[in-house]
Amino acid sequence: MLKVLRNLKKSFWSVVVIVILLCIQAMTDLALPDYTSKIVNIGIQAGGIETAVPDIMAKEDMDNLLVLAKQDNDILEHYTLVGNQPSKEQQKIIKKYLGKDKEIQPDEVYVLKEMPKEEKDELSKQMASLLMEMSILTNEETASQIKQRMDEMQDSIKEQAAISCVKEIYKKLGVDTDKLQNDYILMAGLQMLGVASITMVSAVSIMLLSSKVAARLGRTLRDQVFKKVIHFSNKELSEFSTASLITRSTNDIQQIQQLITMLFRVVVYAPIIGIGGFVKVLTNSDSQMAWIIGVAILAILFIVGTLFIIGMPKFKKLQELIDKLNQVAREILTGLPVIRAFHKEKKEEARFEVANNNLMKINLFVNRAMSMMMPLLMLVMNSIMILIVWVGGHNVDQGIMQVGDMMAFIQYTMQIVMAFLMISMISIMLPRAAVSARRINEVVETEPSIKDQANTKGLNENKKGWVEFKNVSFHYPDADTEVLSDINFTAKPGETTAIIGSTGSGKSTIVNLLPRFYDVTGGELFIDGVNVKEVPQKELRDQIGFVPQKGILFSGTIASNIKYADETMSDERMKQAAEIAQATEFIESKEQKFEEPIAQGGSNVSGGQKQRLSIARAIAKEPEIFVFDDSFSALDFKTDQKLREALASKTKDKTVIIVAQRISTIMKAEKIVVLEEGKVVGMGTHEELMRDNETYRQIALSQLSEKELGEEGGE
Repeated sequence: MLKVLRNLKKSFWSVVVIVILLCIQAMTDLALPDYTSKIVNIGIQAGGIETAVPDIMAKEDMDNLLVLAKQDNDILEHYTLVGNQPSKEQQKIIKKYLGKDKEIQPDEVYVLKEMPKEEKDELSKQMASLLMEMSILTNEETASQIKQRMDEMQDSIKEQAAISCVKEIYKKLGVDTDKLQNDYILMAGLQMLGVASITMVSAVSIMLLSSKVAARLGRTLRDQVFKKVIHFSNKELSEFSTASLITRSTNDIQQIQQLITMLFRVVVYAPIIGIGGFVKVLTNSDSQMAWIIGVAILAILFIVGTLFIIGMPKFKKLQELIDKLNQVAREILTGLPVIRAFHKEKKEEARFEVANNNLMKINLFVNRAMSMMMPLLMLVMNSIMILIVWVGGHNVDQGIMQVGDMMAFIQYTMQIVMAFLMISMISIMLPRAAVSARRINEVVETEPSIKDQANTKGLNENKKGWVEFKNVSFHYPDADTEVLSDINFTAKPGETTAIIGSTGSGKSTIVNLLPRFYDVTGGELFIDGVNVKEVPQKELRDQIGFVPQKGILFSGTIASNIKYADETMSDERMKQAAEIAQATEFIESKEQKFEEPIAQGGSNVSGGQKQRLSIARAIAKEPEIFVFDDSFSALDFKTDQKLREALASKTKDKTVIIVAQRISTIMKAEKIVVLEEGKVVGMGTHEELMRDNETYRQIALSQLSEKELGEEGGE
């Protein structure tokens, strides 16, 4: 998985921005419960009065407090008596509480001095006790009863009770306490909206950037997989089925993309929220209720762990079954004409049904297991919320906790639980994504068995077009028997070398060795006087015009297929190649001529037309060596003869190697190589082989009469 994630370095700055935004979002999310608590505790319950320290108070109330305090210096040093000319700070406080039109008498009002927050908090505790004692004087309860209740109260509850005394002090001065309360709630609400707006902008930006990073990673992975596959030899392609490679390039990479969109939130956001929320609970709320969070976390971990153990083995099986389904579907769709010809639709439907049902069963198992997760986790969340309200309600009733603190505790708990829910979600996605990452790495890390050597050689211009097989042997990967053994022959420029033999004798294998689709396993193969293993693959293949046994066309136009070797080639060169390949007649009959569209795989042209266009593509390349792997099989005899006659003039100075089943195609070849069970059993001209080689003679007589073969008096 880490190897796949290394590709994120291409989106380094986007990742940095995402991390920064996640930190901002986490901090703002953690700030919101505090605002909820303040609005409830201060704005609603305390009437907008933040502390038990009055900012302004009448001289009469100050005198009463000083009597209770016994020492006037502790309090008076924080207040100043307003005289005839109030200072700017005093005027600001007077305007806030009494309004700009309110007139006050000199030496009748005290105003609080500016002081650090820590010092003001300490003074608030002292003032809270004094104000509570002041309330005792007018309370029907005995002093001992109130003293006992005060000892049981938290400092925040004492302060809340003392604030009601501050409110009475303000009212005596004529302060509009309703306006004070509304102003506080409005300001706190606006601040809360501002923080929530930052959260919203951060969340939207994170999702956009995460999607961009995930899409870029998907593009990079697809690019890596495709570039690796395009350099695979036939050996690697046989190890990875086509269906599997398609699944790895699509479904597996999609799993990685889905993981990336969630991964940053889990790696960055969830830990900050989880740890930060827990710290906030311990510092800002009643820590006696922290055990509830522990219960919630344990319940979540138990549910997720159980589902993880059950689901993990199924994820790998799921991807394998997707491969299998793709393989069956591709095989059926490719072989549809044969299936219809043999009336085997029901059989193939049943085979597809088996693969489809197997995938469905695993999908159902995984989805049922995973679908249980959210209901169970929501049950945990709702149960925890009920538990918090029940315990918190008792604490509020007993006066040891405020309502706002309980609401903040609920929010913090939900944030912590949601952080673990995100971790739980990623723990479900991670196993499947890990399987996908491993499958992608298998492709990316597979080294092609055929690759250029560190020190390559250039082709020998003095032996241009020469093809030499020297004691060549070959066996397929993981095979025990030799497909070819002790192959020796030379193909020269200006000559046509034909290869013929029974089915399975190794004809196509020989020509597949020329462009290094496979490497010889014994002996040496020389082209232009240099061992093909020592020549760069591009330079080697530039010398060869290869026409495969099965004509392969690409979606586009007739022109784009003929110009496949060089898109910049002239139209004259293209038309000449088409004329030699006897393709002009059917091309001219098309409505758009050379611009006629070709469907995927050439499905809108016949087999013979497909072969002729494949031959034209090789001729237009103008290589030094032409290789035709049974490329005339779909042509009628007349077209075959005309094509070979036209080709002879084009390739008179080139090396031509033809693999053929028809004797008529190779009768005029300067050299015919006869294969049987992977060995050369004859070599020479048609006349020589008819006279001296029984294998060739039997093949020839099975196709043509003695008269047609040009032999007189033969057996």
